[in-house]
Amino acid sequence: MILAAGRGERMRPLTDATPKPLLEVRGKPLMQWPMEALAAGGFTQLVVNTAWLGEQIEQRFGTCCAWGAGLASTLGYSHEGRDFGSALETAGGIVRALPLLGEVFWAAAGDVFAPHFGFSQAAVERFVADGRLAHLWLVPNPSHNPKGDFGLDEDGLATDDGIAGAATRFTFSTIGLYRAALFAPPWCDIAAGNPDGIKAPLAPLLRAAMRKAQVSAELYLGPWTDVGTPERLDALNAP
Repeated sequence: MILAAGRGERMRPLTDATPKPLLEVRGKPLMQWPMEALAAGGFTQLVVNTAWLGEQIEQRFGTCCAWGAGLASTLGYSHEGRDFGSALETAGGIVRALPLLGEVFWAAAGDVFAPHFGFSQAAVERFVADGRLAHLWLVPNPSHNPKGDFGLDEDGLATDDGIAGAATRFTFSTIGLYRAALFAPPWCDIAAGNPDGIKAPLAPLLRAAMRKAQVSAELYLGPWTDVGTPERLDALNAP
């Protein structure tokens, strides 16, 4: 799943007429980078959630995209803006899209630039065998998030605030593997398919699962940018 429903307030005025995931980095829409990387890893069935100016995203990519080198993706859409008037936040959006997703699925934000990240079948196989509810990729804390989001312990488990023994905190890259069970009771009380358009963030679900040792994680040290401001976009596109 490519998360592409955000308004991108801090990117204004660039996002007044263009959805943030369609802003270009090095000649491609931001969201195209993870879409192509997923296809390269063999994950060719994508779901995209949209809200702000979401029709532009479907117009840009349609329902099938050929990326070259024999790679292609089939796209489905969850139009939160059309159905509910606004974005449903990450957990709300995932629950809404869950009927289009499998029991295990990737999710990545369409406004994060990680050009060398590899979406691998081996990672999925390890996750399936492990049996936990989520596996997150964490990154060293950027200057705009110095305190980080989650800890990472010596056993490869993501940790919540205040858990004894938590190691240095890192920033959540937005890239993760999930089981559909995380978005159902007892972890999430939103009705299947989110028919009422309930807005809900992802972090509380993850923290609850972390407290039960149900979230694994690893550190990703490749290039990574949360393209949250025009200045960061300009830096990525600088010659």
